[in-house]
Formats: sequence, structure tokens, C-alpha cells
Amino acid sequence: MIRTMAQGLSLNTEAEILEECQKTIGYRFRHPELLRASLTHASGANTRLASNERMEFLGDAVLGLVTCEQLYQRFPDYQEGDLTKIKSVVVSRRTCARFSKALNLGAYIFLGKGMNHLHSSSVPSSMLADVYESLVAAIYLDGGLEAARNFILKQLGPEIEEVAEGAHGGNFKSLLQQVAQREFNSTPQYVLLDEKGPDHSKCFKIAAVIGRHTFAGAWGRNKKEAEQRAAMNALAQVNGEPVPFEHD
Repeated sequence: MIRTMAQGLSLNTEAEILEECQKTIGYRFRHPELLRASLTHASGANTRLASNERMEFLGDAVLGLVTCEQLYQRFPDYQEGDLTKIKSVVVSRRTCARFSKALNLGAYIFLGKGMNHLHSSSVPSSMLADVYESLVAAIYLDGGLEAARNFILKQLGPEIEEVAEGAHGGNFKSLLQQVAQREFNSTPQYVLLDEKGPDHSKCFKIAAVIGRHTFAGAWGRNKKEAEQRAAMNALAQVNGEPVPFEHD
């Protein structure tokens, strides 16, 4: 079980937990109370304002800033819409939960007694994502943007490198594959919906399918172009944006 319930902890035990956490994340706090606050779930706080919820709000913004800054520098020829799609691939709530799990943050969360049934291996993904974002905020408040950037890029740097390989050259099928694997634990398939025109000049309508989700199809002058456009439509829909290619 998670050993860090807020109630009943001695000061020595709490200090040991914070010390172990700092070693794990590779950052030492000048103000350990910020780390303590970032690890405090609402169930383990005396008031909602004493929990990590406000820090989560700030951490999400810092994480977004660092991500956007890196993508802006890495892709100087990309328009805003393309950068937005790439950002959705690089960082999401699931990505934050994965980072949190890799750092074993679930073992350090301060919970209330009502949640002492949880094991560190069974902390919900939403809680793991929250504590990662609040930890980013705590590091930002303690050491400034450079410290937060260094911490974030330890996890995020490899993600950006991976995405960059597929993103350069507009390979949206590669981007969609990465999104599908992270968000749906599945691989996209491409299905031919329709075709028209004479044999020497056919157009093809293709849609991306991820699991049970069939996304808006797109027309292309050949199957390769139609698949790329279908991938762009799917990325837009996953992000809750209008599709760039009309499918009717």
C-alpha cells in the first residue's frame, strides 16, 4: 500500500519520504514545503487550497510553455496548426501519467485515510498526471523556469526526438500512429471508402480507423496522398478541431 497517508505521519517519516522523492526525481528543493504541497492530494489536505490542485493548474501551463518553446525552435518552417498537432502527440494527460509512473511518483503521494486501499502500482492515471504537473509547478516555483525546463526535458526530450523523425516531411501517418499507440493502445488502419474517375486519373477516398473509431475520410489524387490527408483529419478530430479536408 502507499505508505504516505497524510494523517499519522511523523515529521521524521515525512522528511524521509521527501528526501527519497528528491533523489528519485534528480532535483533538490531549496524549499521542501513546495515539494510537500505538490505531492498532497485533496484527500490528504486540510483544505482544498492546501492540496496540489492549484499547483497542477500552474504546472500544466509551464509544461505547455516548455513544450511549445521546444517545438517552435525545432520546427521553424511549421505553421501554428501543424505545431498544435505535434504538441498533441508529444504531451497529453496520458503522457504525463506515463512520466509520473516512470518516476514512481505514486509511491510518494500524500493521501487521506479514506484512500489507504490504494497501492502505488494502482494509483489512477488521472492522479498520476496531476501529481506530475504539480511537481513541475513546484520545481518552477523553487528554481525558476530553467530548473523546470531541465526537469521536463529529461522526460520530454526523447518524445520530441521521436516525433521529429516522423514530423519532418509532413509524415502525418507517423504522427497518428504515435497518437494511436499512446491514446488508444492501437495501430491505425486505412480503409478505402470510395474511388472515382477514369483508370488513368483516379481519386481515392480513404479513412483512418483506430480500434472502433472511424475518422473522417479524405480524398487524394493517389492512395498515399489520401492516407496522409486521412491521418491529418484523424489528428484534428482527436484534438477536437475541425478537419482540414472535407470528406463529403
